[in-house]
Amino acid sequence: MSQAPEPRKTLDPDQVAFWLARHPDFFVGREGLLQQLKVPHPNIDGATSLLERLVMDLRHRAESAEGRLEHLLETARHNEAQYRRLRETLLVLIDAEDRDALAQALATQLNERFDTPAMALWCPSSVSDEEPAPPQPPRHVLDQHATSRLTALLDGRTSRCAKLSVSDWKHLLPHTKAPRKAGSCAITRLSAGEPMGYLLLASPDAECYRASMDTLFTEYLGDIVARLLQRLGSGG
Repeated sequence: MSQAPEPRKTLDPDQVAFWLARHPDFFVGREGLLQQLKVPHPNIDGATSLLERLVMDLRHRAESAEGRLEHLLETARHNEAQYRRLRETLLVLIDAEDRDALAQALATQLNERFDTPAMALWCPSSVSDEEPAPPQPPRHVLDQHATSRLTALLDGRTSRCAKLSVSDWKHLLPHTKAPRKAGSCAITRLSAGEPMGYLLLASPDAECYRASMDTLFTEYLGDIVARLLQRLGSGG
């Protein structure tokens, strides 16, 4: 009685890959084998040679690297333009002769250089005690209601981007026309050794200032404005 044939043994693909990785010189002297190998084509049905596949992979990697480089260059160009606009804005703010002029210059610069449709500067009454006339928009005296709404928008943070309801728009930007539906805002608390109020940037576009956005620009601008308010408040 004849014995049943032993089952055919097959190589495990992972073992083959591991062995080839440890023997990179396997194909030295076996270049003909490389030309005979066929691998699936990445885009169409059928197979292509291993060398052609390697060329396609290298081309894809080169295109991917070129795309990343272009993205980095575009980011660098954007940052440089942003820096130049911010520098020009700060130079204008430094020349402001009083706090109303500072607020008006800030609103103009933000609108023209950073496409910011609306802005409000809320300062406590102590900042304007010595002024002969009430502050002019976009600067406003901080009252209890405004403080409550601005504090709620900040939600315990120093600076934040958030949705801005139509009701809040009407109360916090009373010098502007309120949109028909909720917009968005970037808000930062002003401080220069003491509380100096709040800076509010707003847009009728609900996606302009998203909660996930970085607030570094708003915080930096707020730091500058707070110090200028302090200097102008002391008669400097």
